[in-house]
Amino acid sequence: MTRYVLKRLCEAVPVFFAIVTAVFFMVRFVPGGPFDRERPVSQETIEALNAYYGLDEPLAAQYFKFLGNLARGELGPSYKYEGWKVSEILREKAAVSLELGSYALALAIAAGIALGLAAAARGKIAAFASGAGLLGICLPAFVLGPLLILAFSTKLGAFNSMGWDSPSDAVLPSATLALFYAAWIARLTGNSVRAQMKMPYVRAARAKGAGEARILFGHVLRNAVSPAIAYLGPAAAGLMTGSFVVETIFQIPGLGRFFISSALDNDYTMIMGCVMLYAAFIIIFNLISDIALAVVNPRIAREFGK
Repeated sequence: MTRYVLKRLCEAVPVFFAIVTAVFFMVRFVPGGPFDRERPVSQETIEALNAYYGLDEPLAAQYFKFLGNLARGELGPSYKYEGWKVSEILREKAAVSLELGSYALALAIAAGIALGLAAAARGKIAAFASGAGLLGICLPAFVLGPLLILAFSTKLGAFNSMGWDSPSDAVLPSATLALFYAAWIARLTGNSVRAQMKMPYVRAARAKGAGEARILFGHVLRNAVSPAIAYLGPAAAGLMTGSFVVETIFQIPGLGRFFISSALDNDYTMIMGCVMLYAAFIIIFNLISDIALAVVNPRIAREFGK
């Protein structure tokens, strides 16, 4: 297992730097610059700002300077938010998105597995679960969010429709964010459970007198969750880094809204900070997913750890 984890880490490092390098050069080839404002700024002022931040240097020099700062843990200042370092902004905004993403991830896993098991059964329950899963995949967040606000905030007054001041404020955005992921987990789990129920070991267990619940939870589920675990790696990274749509609908001061704002303003340092954080989350959660898969199926660790 240790060799398997080390191998996955060694594979992840060059991927991380490839992403960082690609984005570094891409943002600098986008038309406009970080100091192009809505109100015109004199060319002399723009040139002075570019010189102050080193943006008038050759791209190669800027890149190696960026890598040197990154090695020291410095992400630099934001070009839009004067007096703020990128690391300070990321800590503040990412904390909100992490909290929201954690709630949504827990809800997606619980609801997804429950719906998946129900969809693998027969009868009306299976039909209902399959329909609910299909609805979750087809219903976008920008439709579901306002519907939940209308039902549970405007009509019932049970929850606030916007803000991030109390624990109850997380209920509606978490549900909105979780539904799509729960639907995919349900579909993956349901299909896998149905396939596993046809395997010879299930027939052997039934022949020995094992009950359906024991077969399902003692044998089938362990073998059936592999597709869902593999999906959870990138899904968790997406949830933890925020959603522009959900954060905008519910007025949540998270990283998703901030990243879009930074991209529109060509705030190079903030864009790089957000991309690196997202890439790190992708790598970390994929690694956790790989480890979980290896625990569920030890053959994976033996095969890829060679």
